[in-house]
Amino acid sequence: MRLDKFLANMGYGSRKEVKKLLKTGAVRVNEEVIKDAKKHIAIEQDQVVVNGEEVEYKEFVYLMMNKPQGVISATEDAHEQTVVDLLELEDARYEPFPVGRLDKDTEGFVLLTNNGKLSHELLSPKKHVPKTYYARIQGKVTDEDIEKFKNGVTLDDGYKTKPGVLVILKSDEVSEIELTITEGKFHQVKRMFQAVGKKVTYLKRLSIGPLLLDATLDLGEYRELTEDEVEKLVNR
Repeated sequence: MRLDKFLANMGYGSRKEVKKLLKTGAVRVNEEVIKDAKKHIAIEQDQVVVNGEEVEYKEFVYLMMNKPQGVISATEDAHEQTVVDLLELEDARYEPFPVGRLDKDTEGFVLLTNNGKLSHELLSPKKHVPKTYYARIQGKVTDEDIEKFKNGVTLDDGYKTKPGVLVILKSDEVSEIELTITEGKFHQVKRMFQAVGKKVTYLKRLSIGPLLLDATLDLGEYRELTEDEVEKLVNR
């Protein structure tokens, strides 16, 4: 790959900006200062250093974030803070995007990646990728609700959902539940409970496919997936 293309891909600016950077002598390839933008490098073997910092090449990046409330699942927005705004520059340079959406007022697991093929597979209705949520519900959740969710409920727009697995953790005036669904309609969990006459007061996504949200991540924090986690996601 050409050196200027490599550095542009790694977030060091446009091709024009990279050429200026090269002219300053800030870039070394295998300890040799390189100013020629057209120089080809072997991205897996050659060591590239910019201003004393080694550039680690990765084609894809996979990030697990514990999204806080008030942040939207988008790459950019003129008015709202997005999940991408929470990323460090070293991760943002890979231009990852959230896989699917998590409502602004919902917390929990958001997966960000720049692997479009994997994102498409995880979002495809045909793949039936399960997502599990924890919720607090205004009103008593009953065994009858479990049966209704198992058979699919009809939402306010007439759409009948695919079966959902509802687990009651606590049934009281404020109930606590876990719900696993395989689709991602707009506000789906809230609308499913609305369909059985109940209201979601707090919602958090716990898992996507085979991956559980890392319990050590505070709200707004994120980390890269391990190789094992990436493998589980790709070969699920």
